[in-house]
Amino acid sequence: MARRRRRRSRKALNSDLWTIVIIALFLLWFISTKGGADPSGHQTIDQIVRNEPAKENKIEQAQPAAKVYGGLSQKDYDKLAELNFKSGSAAYVTVNNNRSTLIKNAWRVNRIIYADLDQLNRTSHSNTAFLQKRNVASDELRVQQFVQPTGWHYNRRNGEQIYNRGHLIAYSVSAGIDQAGNYSSRNTSGDQNNPKNLFTQTAFSNQKVQTIFEGQVRRALRQNKRVIYQATPIFRDNELMARGINLQAVSTDGSLEFNVYLFNVQPGFTFDYSTGRAKVDHELQVKEIN
Repeated sequence: MARRRRRRSRKALNSDLWTIVIIALFLLWFISTKGGADPSGHQTIDQIVRNEPAKENKIEQAQPAAKVYGGLSQKDYDKLAELNFKSGSAAYVTVNNNRSTLIKNAWRVNRIIYADLDQLNRTSHSNTAFLQKRNVASDELRVQQFVQPTGWHYNRRNGEQIYNRGHLIAYSVSAGIDQAGNYSSRNTSGDQNNPKNLFTQTAFSNQKVQTIFEGQVRRALRQNKRVIYQATPIFRDNELMARGINLQAVSTDGSLEFNVYLFNVQPGFTFDYSTGRAKVDHELQVKEIN
């Protein structure tokens, strides 16, 4: 009887050992596949990323809201993108009662924050400049432009210039700042041929309208004021040519301030903004700027 009991005990012990081994193997498998062994959670995060549903084919402008230096919200940019220019209207409208949403106290270092291009290679994000007197550039150092931003086409139609490579932050107020956005006294030129700072702009919008506000910034800088200046091209959905551009500026002493939206239009022409191609339209008129 004692021998039979010992045999049964050994069998029970062996059975218990196999059960423990099976449970241990199961736990090892569970930990390795579910990420429990990784306190950082990387295994689980990777699985979530791989299993995310495919996103729609719409490229968002993804303007960062509530920046530490200010700017419009994404909702406001979206509203600007939906504005349609009406023939005979003014070339620009004021935004927020012409009051800047930039934060004056955000001026710390003389630099420009150049945003990365989006997935369509567009400059659809804000470029923000923290400027002072030494950034006023000499026109004598300009060179020929060669960058072709999205929506770019050859420059003239029937002898009339209709396209410009529009600077977000003007050449004339960016002396000494390199394409990484840092100031160096060794750099004497303003910004040129920087893909992150150019967009396809009409000659009228660039030369007749935007230059008005760039001139205000230059005058403030020459008066030894410190200025925050921000430019944001506004695209509608996946279009390659911007519908317009939002310009904001504020000086740290508050003497300079504006917030405007410039329509990207040209008298006598209409544009297919999805491609940038122009078509003669003698009915399209733009109100003269006083």
